[in-house]
Amino acid sequence: MNRNYTADDIRRLAKEENVRYIRLQFTDLLGIIKNVEIPVSQLDKALDNKMMFDGSSIDGFVRIEESDMYLYPDLSTWLIFPWEIEEGRKVARLICDIYMPDGTPFAGDPRGILKKAMEDARSLGFTQFNVGPEPEFFLFKLDDKGNVTTEVNDQGGYFDLAPVDLGENCRREIVLTLEEMGFEVEASHHEVAVGQHEIDFKYSDAVTAADNIMTFKLVARTIARKHGLHATFMPKPVYGINGSGMHCNMSLFKGNENVFVDESDELGLSKTARHYLAGILAHARGFAAITNPTVNSYKRLVPGYEAPCYIAWSAKNRSPLVRIPASRGLSTRVEVRNPDPACNPYLALAAMLQSGLDGVRRELPLAAPVNRNIYVMDEAERLENGILSLPSSLKEAIDELLADELLLKTLGEHAVTHFVEAKQIEWDMFRTTVTEWERNQYLTTY
Repeated sequence: MNRNYTADDIRRLAKEENVRYIRLQFTDLLGIIKNVEIPVSQLDKALDNKMMFDGSSIDGFVRIEESDMYLYPDLSTWLIFPWEIEEGRKVARLICDIYMPDGTPFAGDPRGILKKAMEDARSLGFTQFNVGPEPEFFLFKLDDKGNVTTEVNDQGGYFDLAPVDLGENCRREIVLTLEEMGFEVEASHHEVAVGQHEIDFKYSDAVTAADNIMTFKLVARTIARKHGLHATFMPKPVYGINGSGMHCNMSLFKGNENVFVDESDELGLSKTARHYLAGILAHARGFAAITNPTVNSYKRLVPGYEAPCYIAWSAKNRSPLVRIPASRGLSTRVEVRNPDPACNPYLALAAMLQSGLDGVRRELPLAAPVNRNIYVMDEAERLENGILSLPSSLKEAIDELLADELLLKTLGEHAVTHFVEAKQIEWDMFRTTVTEWERNQYLTTY
């Protein structure tokens, strides 16, 4: 979706399209989209990398005594939103990298962390890391006061159509809006749970894919509001039905060659693909805190709802962590199934890429595939087959992250310190909160 715009192209387009405001966007450590909105009169200043903001006001960025930070727009991300703020007046956006006053990249910028991981891939001879994300979300009704409920507006199931799928009109408008913005949407359908939807867009290089995920979330929420709905990317908003995942299909390229392909192999997988997959499995417990970063994430990763809980791979069934889809040739890819759409996509893709590259560097051997349904195995059978579980809580995931040297290096000291601090606070708040479930269980019993 990103294009090769020059500064002059952007000035011209802003004038031709009557753009009145520009959002300079970036993503904080927790995966929340932020923006500094400027009038078009300040566009030249932004294009000269002169726009400053207060980094101490952003979670996980810097202390107040070192707060001045600069936004460096990535010109290829110029995009005019298809909705108007008022008659004929438009808003555009540029996604920015964060820099320090001395001109060095900010170590805690998630987009910069992913770019650094890409540099490491290139140092190994890989020219492209392609990612095709599959984000799922729920559409919930708003009440009369505009507050979000957990009431769905359909009784649809997997691939259902109207009139059962009343969210179809909203989902269709989301897709049309994305296409108008340059996305190539590959599929759009109702998911398993009532009120749940999935929109898959065409693979792209990792940085563009992460940019696209953040843009997609913004568009989905904006269009849903027009329909009196709220689009949520919370992993498990309702007990007893499937949660929302964000499966990530990934492949490495050298030029035009997909290096995961080997037609002489029984499964069509190259040694590079097998080592990469072994690296993913080796670090899966460590990167869970990044791919599944909330207390709620671990309520999705339980048996019985199609979400993976166990660290294994297969080309034949969907219960393991990693699946090898049937497509071969240029489409040969590894599908990692535990990430959820609450994750920071820049950090999640950086963590998974570096895990895979670690497997390639160290030529890690790949365990045999598990082609049985893991959910029906008991613990003894799983251990006999060398199948470990993903962490079962955010606390366990944080501990695993802190024990994984590769991932600590991937994130860097600044991001690790602030990310872990935020997540430990989140876990503590959850741990000490007295819930309605506890009152129902214990209040009259004891």
